[in-house]
Amino acid sequence: MRNRSKNYKHFYLDVCDEASVVDMVRSIKRDFGAIDALINNAGAASMNHLLTTSVTSVKNTMQTNFLSTFLFTREVGKIMSRQKNGKILNFSSIAAALNLEGEAIYAAAKAAIENLTRTSARELGKFGINVNAIGISPTMTNLIKAVPKNKIDELLQKQTIKDFCEFDDIKNVASFLIDKKSKMITGQIIYLGGVW
Repeated sequence: MRNRSKNYKHFYLDVCDEASVVDMVRSIKRDFGAIDALINNAGAASMNHLLTTSVTSVKNTMQTNFLSTFLFTREVGKIMSRQKNGKILNFSSIAAALNLEGEAIYAAAKAAIENLTRTSARELGKFGINVNAIGISPTMTNLIKAVPKNKIDELLQKQTIKDFCEFDDIKNVASFLIDKKSKMITGQIIYLGGVW
């Protein structure tokens, strides 16, 4: 389903459904001619102990986080490779870097995105495409509403900057990485909050 105006299209689709993703990307190419930047930010969390995590939860988490990133990167990458330019930005999480207890599957999905980021940066670089990722630290969204306060406080203490990430923090880094002036930056994961 989509709404259209002169310079805007809105799509509503399952980001894990290959046919829907292919159709959406082709529609954008047909109507606008080019794609300058792709930001892969679909995400879902599953915060359970490894021993109590269901296979259904694993599949949902991996599909929403990793499979959607792969599908959009592949399809948009085809268009960008013909254009000989483009910026792809993936969203990861500090959970991947910190190996947080209770987030094994979520962290694994984000680690897969980070590996995809680095590898696709190598594969797509010859086409003038930059691929990077941002590792988001705790941000006041629905994703962390169910996380106990003591767990969030614990997490903040592991950061160099012991504070919540704000939308402007994410926007500033995203804007920098998709800007044409950042043509020499690729295959990088930037963790917000000072995590390594």
